[in-house]
Amino acid sequence: MANAAEPRAELPQGRYGRSASDSARTDRRLKIIGFVLGAALLAFTAWAGVSYISEQRVSGELTTFDVISDKEVELSLAVRKPSDAVGVCTVRAQAEDGLEVGRADFRFTDDTGEIHRSLTLRTTERATAIELLGCSEP
Repeated sequence: MANAAEPRAELPQGRYGRSASDSARTDRRLKIIGFVLGAALLAFTAWAGVSYISEQRVSGELTTFDVISDKEVELSLAVRKPSDAVGVCTVRAQAEDGLEVGRADFRFTDDTGEIHRSLTLRTTERATAIELLGCSEP
């Protein structure tokens, strides 16, 4: 007969939550699921980035601009494209209050892959900012 004063060696099963081995199994499962989901997200991000970049065959960069007058801005564009492609770059001018005061599409048909060109953008009033909106194939 067991003495009532002696403490029990182990806790009753299921009375005080899960056992340590159940928690360890659950932690391991959650870590594996987290790793798999993280790897899938990383793979999707890489795929989306590569497919976006590979679709853009024509790209450009606004290198400088100079406000010549209240009606003109001179700008320099550097355009990269395949030598057999035609590129169109859209540029806009904005006044100090943020309103658009000029916009133009510049076409590049040169047989070279890299083009550096100075261009003139006409405006309706004095421009304070120039923005290259993008370049693409027509």
